[in-house]
Amino acid sequence: APRSVAVIGATETPGSVGRSIFSNLINSPFAGKVFPINPRRTKVLEIRAYPTIGAVPEPVDLAVVVTPAPSVPDVIGECAAAGVGGAVIISAGFKEIGPAGADLERRILEQAKHARMRLIGPNCLGVMRPGIGLNATFAAQIARPGNVGFLSQSGALCTSILDWSLRVEVGFSAFVSIGSMIDVGWGDLIDYLGDDPDTK
Repeated sequence: APRSVAVIGATETPGSVGRSIFSNLINSPFAGKVFPINPRRTKVLEIRAYPTIGAVPEPVDLAVVVTPAPSVPDVIGECAAAGVGGAVIISAGFKEIGPAGADLERRILEQAKHARMRLIGPNCLGVMRPGIGLNATFAAQIARPGNVGFLSQSGALCTSILDWSLRVEVGFSAFVSIGSMIDVGWGDLIDYLGDDPDTK
């Protein structure tokens, strides 16, 4: 339940993941603050942008990372230094590409562990909490609010279930694409949702 979200890699490039996620966050009913992070722009979709997470003048609860894989260890290090509580890493190009990608994952975990920062992903669709209007994904629509917690490693399965749920009017307390599970995995989320009053 973040009160503020930063999108690291937010952009205005049409069709890009960085634009889709940022647009979803600012156009959903989420009541928290949303900060675009982009070192080459002063504004993204008419909202003031910051060059780094450390330049944001307020605390950030959640970072959504959509930068190229080689940059992610440094980005997570910057998030840790800025006191960000957790991150969703959308970016791909990690252990699924071989030893170099696995090394990137190891470096990311080292950066996060120093700050006790939790990570979802990488290589995932993102996270929705429909009850608070949070759509930190690049899916076309936010899920309906409801009492079902849905977890999947597969982004393709997430999008097909989301499309089905909107047709048949099934709602979700949480809708989570967990990707490669570098840190947060099935057990963490099942424990969390088991204690979540919105998940039945």
